[in-house]
Amino acid sequence: PSSASNRRTWTYSVWLKKSTSSDSAYVIFSAHDNTNENDAGYGWIGIYGAKLYFGGGSTNWRITNRKFRDVSAWYHIVVAIDTTQGTAGNRVKIYINGVEETSFQTTNNPDQNEDLAINSTVEHRIGSIYYSNPNYWDGYFAEAHFIDGSQLTASSFGETDSATGQWIPKEYTGG
Repeated sequence: PSSASNRRTWTYSVWLKKSTSSDSAYVIFSAHDNTNENDAGYGWIGIYGAKLYFGGGSTNWRITNRKFRDVSAWYHIVVAIDTTQGTAGNRVKIYINGVEETSFQTTNNPDQNEDLAINSTVEHRIGSIYYSNPNYWDGYFAEAHFIDGSQLTASSFGETDSATGQWIPKEYTGG
């Protein structure tokens, strides 16, 4: 982006399906100053070792205990950020298929009012990250949304089908 927007409050929602059950690294979404691949000015959402990671700089904010290996399933992943929250545990929220994830291998919290790299003026990529080894996504994406300035829940993007009980996409109607 030519100018930064809200780096403290945003939501990224995507429906994805893996093409391989490999535990290799696959990036879903990233922001990075491509002048130095080791700097603190980057952020990412990805699957590494079959677990979902959300991080920035040298910190993994969240790593799920849940593993993502099913190549026949679509997953709905929502990462919702609001570093202005007074309660540290509310600054990063992750939803998988409509349910807030609460079981993490790693739980770290950004500082209150911390500006993250995502939504800054660095290069943003879907399906890769700027590195000498870019870890390209191997699979499918559908219904990807980046919402600037709001920490939304999964219900903004999906709903439970009354006939099947499955979590399904719905049209996003926010501003």
